[in-house]
Amino acid sequence: MVGEYGGYANEYEDEELEEIRRRKLLEYQRRLLQLMEEERKKREFEVKKEAALRRILTPEARSRLANLKIIKPQLAEALELEIIRLAQEGRIPIPVTDETLKKLLIQIDKQYRREIRIRRL
Repeated sequence: MVGEYGGYANEYEDEELEEIRRRKLLEYQRRLLQLMEEERKKREFEVKKEAALRRILTPEARSRLANLKIIKPQLAEALELEIIRLAQEGRIPIPVTDETLKKLLIQIDKQYRREIRIRRL
């Protein structure tokens, strides 16, 4: 179809559309790379966290934590991070036994419930 510019309008529009497509493709590729990098960092963090917990917890304590993850994943995550923090600071004896884990779980659970109540108000 010949436009009022003697057929050049379609060529110009095609080039413009192609440029828009190219920019969008580049943006999608950039976002995909960004997401892949975030996922890699998350996996790396999880591997390091699991390795730290294997060093810190007794087998019984790890088993209890695994069971808790199934039932209350958010609480288990908070407990894992707290255990690692306390161990790094030297504030809990290593290895952490099941009995020590239970005590920490009670403390974290109280704090966790308090935060939930505050958020609901």
